Amino acid sequence: MDEKKKTWSCDLLPKYLVINKFTQAEQVKIENLEADQENLKQQISELEEEHGGEEGLLSEAKNDKDKITKAGAQKRLKEIKGDTDYPEEQEILEKYVRLSEKESALGKQVKEAEAELDKKLLAKYRVLLSDDIKGLVIEDKWMTTIEKEIKTEVERVSQRLSQRIKELAERYERTLSDISNTVSEYEQKVQEHLAKMGFKSSF
Repeated sequence: MDEKKKTWSCDLLPKYLVINKFTQAEQVKIENLEADQENLKQQISELEEEHGGEEGLLSEAKNDKDKITKAGAQKRLKEIKGDTDYPEEQEILEKYVRLSEKESALGKQVKEAEAELDKKLLAKYRVLLSDDIKGLVIEDKWMTTIEKEIKTEVERVSQRLSQRIKELAERYERTLSDISNTVSEYEQKVQEHLAKMGFKSSF
């Protein structure tokens, strides 16, 4: 437990167990914020791919490392401000800056929400009763892990059995009757060829 950072970690009682049991709503909020942030990152990436070429509308927003940045986009907007010759470029630059600012704001919200969640977890961890800890460790951690491993093993065995059954089915797909009929057909053909050659069949 780190008193300065107000965070904690424990191998016996991992953080996710306490989150799932007592602060799931806060975790869902963080996950929703992260999903929104990821969506914005995707939109920004699509803009960069579509307009980031040598003659693209975002080409002038690149830095010395050939990377498009919000600062570069803002600088370019100032350069063409009031100029009616660059309406499309200005539109894309403004969109890029707007998405970047939203993504940055969401990133800040995620960090703040995570910090708040850590505070609640730390406070809850300090007041956990013996029965709470036993329930979390035995039921939520160990039993869940055992159940998951058993399920995985059952699925693995089932797959092996299914594959073996399929192999056997393919191997014995032709019945003895089918094989006998095929043999009879070949015998007949051999007899016909021998007869044409002037030999008598011994079959």
